[in-house]
Amino acid sequence: MKDLYDIIGVSKNASQDEIKKSYRKLALKYHPDKNPDNKDAEKKFKEAAEAYAVLSDQQKRSRYDQFGHAGVGMGDGSGPGGFSGGGVHMSMDDIFSQFGDIFGGSPFESIFGGRSGSQNTRSGGADIRIKLKLSLEEVAKGLEKKIKLKRSVLADGVELRTCPTCNGSGQVTTVQNTILGQMRSATVCPHCGGSGKVVGKRPPGVGPDGMAKKEETLKIKIPAGVEEGNYMTMSGQGNQNASGVSGDLIIVFEEKDHSYFVRDGENLILELHISFPLAVLGGKIEIPTLDGKVGLKIPKGIQSGQILRLKGKGFPRIRSRHYGDQLVKVQINTPRKISRSTKGLIDDLKDNLYPIDNPFRKIEL
Repeated sequence: MKDLYDIIGVSKNASQDEIKKSYRKLALKYHPDKNPDNKDAEKKFKEAAEAYAVLSDQQKRSRYDQFGHAGVGMGDGSGPGGFSGGGVHMSMDDIFSQFGDIFGGSPFESIFGGRSGSQNTRSGGADIRIKLKLSLEEVAKGLEKKIKLKRSVLADGVELRTCPTCNGSGQVTTVQNTILGQMRSATVCPHCGGSGKVVGKRPPGVGPDGMAKKEETLKIKIPAGVEEGNYMTMSGQGNQNASGVSGDLIIVFEEKDHSYFVRDGENLILELHISFPLAVLGGKIEIPTLDGKVGLKIPKGIQSGQILRLKGKGFPRIRSRHYGDQLVKVQINTPRKISRSTKGLIDDLKDNLYPIDNPFRKIEL
């Protein structure tokens, strides 16, 4: 895959302002309204937007610098549309809605007219966006899942006519005077929504848009290691328009809360409370992981707050054999109530234990 910095046209140590300025120039050059029906320009426009989605986010940029494309969920797609991590395989709607600071305001908006609404191309139907909650166990292993959805499809028996406003092109052309001179721009036809067709005769019970709701069941394959906010795009599984061309289905992943596990990127965190005798003497204890229970060795004299590591028991990196770790933060449990006999034992014990030489420590923030 192409280097994201090369796509934007900046060096790896470029500032955020430099990245934004360079992306704005590319977006202006390859904007689809300035390059109608130019597939190569549209491809470069989307490439630049996908690269900017990563490099404009400091956290994603850091992961990309460290791990490359895999670090931000970019790689070879699997199944329709492939997998997308935070901005990969973006639709036109995603681009215009996500980067409003780039595409909004004069003179840029006055030149191109801006974008709004749910049509993701001049000829495609509206995208459908759904949220899918996954347990941490499902995230760790990946899975195939069946989902049900209702989408709009062109009803049987509907007669379509050529749009009288755009004469079937799906676009209307306007000429505007701007600070850059006279600019000709093509925008989506407001009458047909870009399909080039309008509904004529229709069967009883069918609305003016000629659409009917259809329930479908889809099987999707979710790769292991996805994170909250990642999404998968299934091309052609969205709503249809009057021409029968479908938009996309965008599945956004969410993570279910776990009763005791917390996710930190590729790592899994568990807090373990142990008794004082176990902390002093050490021993072995059984703890849960996403793969089931395993034995964990508690070293003698472990301190409260100390972290033990289980290698490879975390989450996989997407499309990689690398796994994160399970981090076990140990807390020593101090009983609030004790019996008289136990209190006597502790009183005897405190006189025999070594005192703390230096009880004061500078806290690490």
